Amino acid sequence: MDIFIQQVINGLVVGSMYALVALGYTMVYGIINLINFAHGEVLMVGALVSWTVVTVLADSGLPGWALLLLSLVVAMLACMVLNFVIEKLAYRPLRSAPRLAPLITAMGMSLLLQTLAMIIWKPDYKPYPILLPDEPYDFFGATINVAQILILGVTAVVLAGLMALIHGTRLGRAMRATAENPRVAQLMGVQPDKVISATFVIGAALAALAGVMWAVNYGSVQHTMGFLPGLKAFTAAVFGGIGNLGGAVVGGLLLGLIEALGAGYIGDLTGGVLGSNYQDIFAFAVLILILTLRPQGLLGERVADRA
Repeated sequence: MDIFIQQVINGLVVGSMYALVALGYTMVYGIINLINFAHGEVLMVGALVSWTVVTVLADSGLPGWALLLLSLVVAMLACMVLNFVIEKLAYRPLRSAPRLAPLITAMGMSLLLQTLAMIIWKPDYKPYPILLPDEPYDFFGATINVAQILILGVTAVVLAGLMALIHGTRLGRAMRATAENPRVAQLMGVQPDKVISATFVIGAALAALAGVMWAVNYGSVQHTMGFLPGLKAFTAAVFGGIGNLGGAVVGGLLLGLIEALGAGYIGDLTGGVLGSNYQDIFAFAVLILILTLRPQGLLGERVADRA
């Protein structure tokens, strides 16, 4: 039972980070039908910018929580500017092109960001400083630390705030109108270009937050660190129903739980043939299963066809 509770905690922590990144995927796809495969690299840039700030200010005398907060703000601002520029220069000129063109551009942008990050920060792994108390707390026989509690709490607050933004503000209404039909939305006074840019900026802030939390949870950063979380977050978005914000959250949390429980029990289930290092197969096994049995995802929301 202790192992089960521990794996559930681990799964919720990882799933929370997947959910934040998956929201960026599903928001962009819901509005312009683009899978932004560079989104995982935005997470990576956020983590590396945060590491840079923390490293530069290591001797400033600031407490760990203040360093973490400051680095998070700088990382979010940097990623928001980065995603705004990417959308404006790489995706906007291809908005009327066949869908394959922006998709290939997104893949190219992913590789470009990885290469630039490797040049700027070098390819070696960098330890992320421990900024929060690391003593574990007992939770029904399992353990949880301050960083994990913070990840779960901050994610819940941010996701609730995003839902309130989407469903209760003028910008949120403009986003939903643009997703439904950009031409009609424009006739009603909505400016689709500004809405799309705002969507990319918000998604970048969420990815940066996930990147910093990923660094805090795993204790290291590197220029390729965003690829696998980005791919799994895309899997989570498809799992929950891409184009559906609630589905992205559900998909992220469920995927994290499936991975964690699979990693905890895969050895017993396979008689020791497979170990916990094979946990990544679960994400893609789930993706194949969902695409085969329920292509629209668990919550079943389809993106409206363009006029």
